[in-house]
Amino acid sequence: MNAFSALLATGIAFLIALHGLLTRRQLTCLQSHRERVPEAFAAEFSLEEHRKAGNYAAAKARFLFGSLCVELILVLLWTLGGGLHFLWRGSHVLLESEASAGIAFLCAFLFLQWLLEQPLRYRRVFSLEQRFGFNRASRRLHFTDQLKGLLIGAGLLFLLIGGLFLALELAGTFLNAELLELLGGYWWLLAAGLSFGLLLLMNWFWPAYIAPLFNKFKALQNTELRARIEGLLERCGFSSNGVFVMDGSSRSSHGNAYFSGSGKNKRIVFFDTLIEQLEPEELEAVLAHELGHYRCGHIGQRLCILGGVLLIGFGLLAWATVQPGFFPGLGLPIETQAPIIPALVLLILAGPVLLMYIQPLFSLVSRRHEFQADDFAADKVQAQSLCQALVKLYRHNANTLTPDHWYSTFHDSHPPPPIRIAHLQRTAAV
Repeated sequence: MNAFSALLATGIAFLIALHGLLTRRQLTCLQSHRERVPEAFAAEFSLEEHRKAGNYAAAKARFLFGSLCVELILVLLWTLGGGLHFLWRGSHVLLESEASAGIAFLCAFLFLQWLLEQPLRYRRVFSLEQRFGFNRASRRLHFTDQLKGLLIGAGLLFLLIGGLFLALELAGTFLNAELLELLGGYWWLLAAGLSFGLLLLMNWFWPAYIAPLFNKFKALQNTELRARIEGLLERCGFSSNGVFVMDGSSRSSHGNAYFSGSGKNKRIVFFDTLIEQLEPEELEAVLAHELGHYRCGHIGQRLCILGGVLLIGFGLLAWATVQPGFFPGLGLPIETQAPIIPALVLLILAGPVLLMYIQPLFSLVSRRHEFQADDFAADKVQAQSLCQALVKLYRHNANTLTPDHWYSTFHDSHPPPPIRIAHLQRTAAV
């Protein structure tokens, strides 16, 4: 075991201990508030609904911690346990070409990692969600979705690798040996740029071409709601490629709405379950919140943050790959500098581990964006309508009203219900 092995093992052990402590805090907090509905919600939540929300939050916390442990143990098995070593040796025994062996290694890893993740994903839907009455997906639909996700993810990864190798090959054609060697040392800049380009492309491409592979979308038909929405869009000076209703009920009874896309592919989407749960003025308020994310520049900000994360991630990876013992320390018997495919596989494995350490920062930014979008909505519609919509969503989705502060800080992208509702009520009173 070298320094890289010790760093990985220590980092994973610390994460398990930290999230174990956070989970214990969450369970203790939920239990201590189980028998009393918070005063601000006493008129909207029955004690039975409050207990269900607490039970659901506790079950999710246990499941999330168990899943985290399994995923981190898989990282150790792939690296220090010799899984990547076995795949690398096997691909090079079967195939003589270095390029073919590298592609075979990547394909085998992606498929096996996807296969190993399926029990957790299945249990989340057909144990956790189904136990609390939220799951509506059939097993066939679930596995079809998972397979589509694998193919799309693999396709994007191969586009990245293909673009990277093509760029380096073209550079070899037009540049002299000295410039080519210099460029080769900065392959990570090219990889980060290509990744960010794919991110921008998918932001534009997803709503119109990828999302319909998973769900059915139809134009909003409700005349009263359409009139409200058109008036809101006009007040906000916003144009989109349409307002759509998505068949969210084919998979879950949870309600939601979102704004996605860019350019001519901007779309406003309501889950059909949300249409059933809320009144027209409440749906208008939810849409105003979603438009707030766009008008406040949150989409661009989040893309820039992701671009920065990609740049730092690939930069750290490029630095690590030229350090003695990096690949052997993480389970790959490679001594050459910066082989791109093995480096990307290690990034896929280690990236989520590193992101867990900065997750509270992402959550902080996301919660700030939620407050700003709420303020925007309160300026365009009645703040009380948004409050009513949120309370109904909390009740229908069994969101706990009493999360632990530190657990929420690490895990929740939205402010806790009491804080968010109090913020809106203060805004309405101004």
